This record gives sequence, C-alpha cells and structure tokens, in this order.
Amino acid sequence: MSSLAIYGERQSGEDVRTQNITACIAIANILKSSLGPVGLDKMLVDDMGDVIVTNDGATILKQLEVEHPAAKVLVELAQQQDEEVGDGTTSVVLLAAELLRRADDLVRRGIHPTNIIAGYRLAMRESCKYLRDILAVSVEKLGKSCLMNTARTAISSKIIGSEIDFFANLAVEAVLAVKRKTEDGKYKYPIKAINILKKSGKGARDSQLLKGIGLNVTRASQGMPLRVSPAKIACLDFDLRRSKMKMGVQVLVEDPKELEKIQEKEYEVTKSRIEAILKAGANAIFTTKGIDDAALKYFVEKNAIAVRRVAKDDMKRLAKATGASVQLTMADLGGEESFDPSFLGSAEEVVEETISDDKFIFVRGCKNLASGTIVLRGPNEYMCDEMSRSLHDCLCAVQRALESNYVVPGGGCVETALSIFLENFATTLGGREQLAIAEFSDALLVIPKTLAANAALDATDMIAKLRAVHNTGQLDSNKGNLSHMGLDLENGHLRDNLEAGILEPAMSKIKSIQLATEAAITILRIDDLIKLKKKQEDDSGEY
Repeated sequence: MSSLAIYGERQSGEDVRTQNITACIAIANILKSSLGPVGLDKMLVDDMGDVIVTNDGATILKQLEVEHPAAKVLVELAQQQDEEVGDGTTSVVLLAAELLRRADDLVRRGIHPTNIIAGYRLAMRESCKYLRDILAVSVEKLGKSCLMNTARTAISSKIIGSEIDFFANLAVEAVLAVKRKTEDGKYKYPIKAINILKKSGKGARDSQLLKGIGLNVTRASQGMPLRVSPAKIACLDFDLRRSKMKMGVQVLVEDPKELEKIQEKEYEVTKSRIEAILKAGANAIFTTKGIDDAALKYFVEKNAIAVRRVAKDDMKRLAKATGASVQLTMADLGGEESFDPSFLGSAEEVVEETISDDKFIFVRGCKNLASGTIVLRGPNEYMCDEMSRSLHDCLCAVQRALESNYVVPGGGCVETALSIFLENFATTLGGREQLAIAEFSDALLVIPKTLAANAALDATDMIAKLRAVHNTGQLDSNKGNLSHMGLDLENGHLRDNLEAGILEPAMSKIKSIQLATEAAITILRIDDLIKLKKKQEDDSGEY
C-alpha cells in the first residue's frame, strides 16, 4: 500500500486481484444454495423490518447492501441478466465467480492475465457457436408442448412449483395473448403488456388471467358510471386538486373577503382544467396524483370515469397500449392552459369490475397493443410478492423461447456438453490460451455440481457419469442423442432431458455465458485500486 500525491491510498498487484476475487466468491456463496428446483429460499430483512422471502438471484442481490466495488460488478451482472433475459440470474453469478476463482489459480501459476483473458474470450465464442449449431432445438420442431415444458422448467425452482401445470398454462396463455406482428413481419410478445395484480386471500389456484389492462384502483366517486364505451382516455401526471401556493410563498391578507376570493380562484383554476379535458372528448381520466373531492361532480355530470392515484408504471403501460400521451402539464406555448384531443388514447371500454370482493378498473380493446392481466391470489402478502417474481421469470422464459425460436435441454446438460467440447478444443491449441480454455471448461461444471449438491446427491459421482455419457456422445456420431442427457434431481440418476421436457431458452444460456465471461474479464483486468480520501478543510486560513 502506497501513499499518493492526490491524497489517497493505492493497492496494486496480486493483493488487489485476490481481494476482488474473494469478494465475488463471497457473493456467489450466498446464492449457491438457492440454485435449481430443490434450491432453498433466503429471508431478507431490511433496516425498516420489511421481510422478503425469495430464491431469485437478482432480488437477493438487489436487497444486499454490497460495499466492495468488485462485488458490485456481480450485482449489476445479475440485474443485467434479469433485464435482458428474465431468468438465469443465479447461474450467471455462480459461473462468473467460478471463472474468477480459476483465473486466480492460473495467475498464481505464472500465467499473465492477458493470456487468460484471450483464452476466456475464445472459449466464450466457441461455446456460443457450439450451443447454437449443435445443442439448440427449434421450438417449431417440438410444437406447443415445448412452451409448456419451458414454463414448467422455469417454475420448478420457484415457490409456485407445487402448482406447476396450472401456472405454466397461465403463463403460456398470457404470453400468447399479447402476440403482435411487427413491420418486418416478425412476431413479438411484449410481456410489459401483461399486468400482474396481487391480492392476498384465497388459494394460489384461484389466480386467473383476464383480458385487458387491470389496474388496482377504483372510481373516484360512486356517482360515476361503472362502464364507458367507447372510451377516450386521458393520462395525466399532474394534480386536479386546488392549486396551492408553492413552498415558501406567503400571501398576507387583511380582509376576509379577499381570502374568499383567493379560495374561489384556486377552485376555478381546477374547474377550468377539468372542463378543458372533458371538452376535448375524454370520458375516462386517469391521473397519478389526486382529484379534488369538490370537483368530482363535473365528471359525474358528464358521465365520465375519473381514477386517481394510478401507479406510474401502470400509467406508462396504459398510455402505450391505448395510444395516449402522458401529460405533465396543461400549459401551451402561448402561456395559456389547454388540452388537445390528440393527447387522448382510445379503447373499446373502461369498466369497474368486482373480483373476489375486490374492485378493479379494466381497460379492454386497447388501440395499439393486445394486453392481459393476471390476478394472483395467495395466503399472504409475502407469498403474493414471491409468486409475482416467479411468474415474471416464467413469462420471460416463454417469451424468449418464442422470440429466439430455440430451446436447449436443462439439468446441467448444456454446461457438461460444452465442458467436454472445450476440453477437446483446448488440446488443438498450442499457446498458453490452452490452459485458460481448460479452466473455462472446468468452471462450466459448477452449475451441474451445485444442482446435484443442492438435491442432496453425490455431486462428484453424478458429474463423472454425466461427463462420460457426453464424451461418448461427442465421439460417436451415431449416439448423438446422448448430448441431451442431464441430471434427474428427483430420482438421482441421468436421463434424456429433451424427452423429459426439461427445457430452457437457448438465448438464456448464451447470454449467461457471455455476461459471466465479460464480468470475469472486467474484474480480472484490474491490478490497481486507488481509494481517494475526502480532503479535510484547512482552518488556518493560509493558501
């Protein structure tokens, strides 16, 4: 450790690399026991006492207050995997940590990090190519049952695994319901058009899929109609309450009559805004803020539905589906307040419905996007939250399988096949990269090893058998079906996971390998850590 002229401390060389890798391995160890269909859950309690029970890697890391700068890279890695793919967050962190651990061993043996990075990059490219060309199977070839099996595999490791068929069917129907054709002729399945509402009470099997966008809000007044059709929708992100003075602004009034005039003017401003919106043709008004109780009568008189306190995410979803523009203000270029009819969206109907004693607003027949709503029921709030996270992962898996059109067998099958392939590929190279590729090959086995260990099986014995089977399959072209062999964690033996219906989107595996490798390389390239200290102010007054 050395001092710098820039008022900080510097650590360099092997110490920094070892510290970074140790921190990353510590993060991976937290997640290790939650991988797979028999993985365990984590209970997270924040400083406010709120409890989250989950086995979702991205959620766990999001709640952890990680301070080490290198470990933060893995946290961001899990979030990136969650955003791009939606599933596989735990496995991507485990793989990145294992790649780092093995790279550290190579550095200790005198291999330069540059050689290791070159080897890792080559191994990543060859792995992805082999996965696409040899291991991936077309969704069209397997039929619709492929989607159900992909959904089942995603759910099997979640809290809703006990109702696997029910929720798998729910997820597949929901994704297919939002199917739309793009301008280039391809089909897209935007899962953001699927809204998930959570209501505690009843059992998990009482969950249901409903058409349209469902919002967990009600009409602002009971005098408003229950249904408007066709609906012209205004999406607002400003208050429809009486205008108040800005913070810190004071008006001194000596005459009580003047005070009444101020209050009347405040009320007139709100009234004129509402009249402008209704005059534009809106009959369904949604706002993220409040609506003055005294102003509700104007909506009732015009037979319009007004809804207040809509969540911002729901508002964005609603605006996108109906073609409305979310308005932040009514001010125009002339300094006046107006509302143009072009800001309105349209839908077949906006209706308030009661489901299991709870009232919801539904927007159906949206102009731009087909949409659906899943109403989740569960015994308590924690269960509903975890069910929502689990179902989101499942929806993402089905979406990726449909859009990429390829799936691969799960249960450690892909990782073992790639490990054998890279082991043989490494022997064809003459440089030092050969050692890095051999270590990359061994690192991939961390996934099947962890799966077996979490299922209380003998990991060493199971992986040895699996490697032998895949090696035979790759050497003998007549035994190509052996490349689909994976772990059966329930019965403790090997099986053809393609036949058994243990399927995952090919894109999920490719992204996992790419993101884990890039994260490992990012941390491996670091050989200096400079911590800057906050400079203390000098009270002496000298310059």
